[in-house]
Amino acid sequence: MYFQFTEEQEMIRQAARDFAQTELKPGVIERDEHQTFPAEQVKMLGELGFLGMMVSPDYGGAGMDAISYVLVMEELSKIDASTSVVVSVNNSLVCYGLEKYGSEAQKQKYLVPLAKGEKIGAFCLSEPEAGSDATSQRTTAIDMGDHYLLNGVKNWITNGNSASTYLVIAQTDASKRHHGINALIVERGMEGFTVGHKENKLGIRGSDTHSLMFTDVKVPKENRIGEDGFGFKFAMNTLDGGRIGIASQALGIASGAYELAMAYAKERRAFGKTIADLQATQFKLADMATEIEAARLLCLKAAWLKDKGLPYAQASSMAKLYASEVAMRTTVEAVQIHGGYGFVKEYHVERLMRDAKITQIYEGTSEIQRIVISREVLR
Repeated sequence: MYFQFTEEQEMIRQAARDFAQTELKPGVIERDEHQTFPAEQVKMLGELGFLGMMVSPDYGGAGMDAISYVLVMEELSKIDASTSVVVSVNNSLVCYGLEKYGSEAQKQKYLVPLAKGEKIGAFCLSEPEAGSDATSQRTTAIDMGDHYLLNGVKNWITNGNSASTYLVIAQTDASKRHHGINALIVERGMEGFTVGHKENKLGIRGSDTHSLMFTDVKVPKENRIGEDGFGFKFAMNTLDGGRIGIASQALGIASGAYELAMAYAKERRAFGKTIADLQATQFKLADMATEIEAARLLCLKAAWLKDKGLPYAQASSMAKLYASEVAMRTTVEAVQIHGGYGFVKEYHVERLMRDAKITQIYEGTSEIQRIVISREVLR
């Protein structure tokens, strides 16, 4: 690994930082409080090329590398994790999955508008009884010859009500277990497809998380991604990249909380000095800085491996596991350093603390990451 960013990577990071400060920070508290989806901000991110960052320019993308993606996710997540998760899902799960495994026709029809930011995508795996256990899909896609008949319910779907293109994982032949699962491209507006209620969440409240219902939805055979039975492998391979995005989101949340705690500690006075002069505060800040830097290096290593075309499943799981736990510890300490003010919305750290928790849950819980990592190291 080379530890100095290129001039282009630095420019991309600065662009994301400027956007976060000028476009995301104003109104972020209100969007959180009222659960308002950042539609205008997402549209602008699409115009900047941040919704199809790693997609080839041949398909409307920006052609950036995974390291640049980590830098962008960190900067956006420092300010607004509800917006950064839209960037993460569209890039890591939807665009990546289509570009890597989709047919040329699928790429032209679906990937191009997604990469250009003209449309938003959603990745539909989780169900009421099939979250971490992805083999237990209750959503079915029955082979009807020239189409699949899709029935079932998906839960916790990010961009659920904002997306136009949905990648849906469904069971075609339960007797084959994970070999009987397919990945289908479903379009908003298909007959029988309805968006359910919006979840009232602890954190990332600006992100629109919905349940989706499919009732005899006719999905053309040409909308299947890959060969028959490829769906489980598609989901698992796609999630490996998704974990880099969520690890970077966790990193950004932690980094944002740390910067706020540092600034507050330098201003707040107690016992005749700033609280930054107190050793108890200094120890907290030292631990926060060290853990954040370690999380950052794990994220960058996973991205570097991905850019080099090397196996990165273990690295992305390590990054996601560690960064999410650092995000939780750092935000709790940031609230503590702020004292009573940390409990007040206008100081931002209580929101970052609430946002941090989800990074330990989605794209596979911390326990699931430990299973993935232990499987790799014991292999």
